[in-house]
Amino acid sequence: MIPFFSKEEGEQIITNIRVAEQNTSGEIRVHIEAKCKGDVLVAAKETFKKLKMHQTAQRNGVLFFIAPERKEFAILGDDGINKVVPSNFWQDIRDLMQVNFKTGEFVRGISEGVALVGEKLKVHFPYYHEEDINELPDDISYGN
Repeated sequence: MIPFFSKEEGEQIITNIRVAEQNTSGEIRVHIEAKCKGDVLVAAKETFKKLKMHQTAQRNGVLFFIAPERKEFAILGDDGINKVVPSNFWQDIRDLMQVNFKTGEFVRGISEGVALVGEKLKVHFPYYHEEDINELPDDISYGN
């Protein structure tokens, strides 16, 4: 699988994930699916499990699932998040990303979405310096 981003763009996104995770104990991942089959949300849920994102201690993982070929994406939060946030919690993040994606600003859209997730999650899942460990890798994962 050829990555969707250049090396520099990928590093920028990973840096933004690390910065966002300094605000929250939440775990953020970005996944690019080259050939997404079926419903994007179903594929995102399968990828969430495949990446073991449901195994964080506080169930506070967030997956940005991007299917660029189909021009679709999903933002998926784990049960621990969805139990404490309002039902419209993800909408402004989605809207922000869509605005950027429509103009071809994929790196900016993902980076701003990641930053906003970090800001919003710190209310419910604050970062505790001494106790918090990085439970999931910060790298971008790729699927066929």
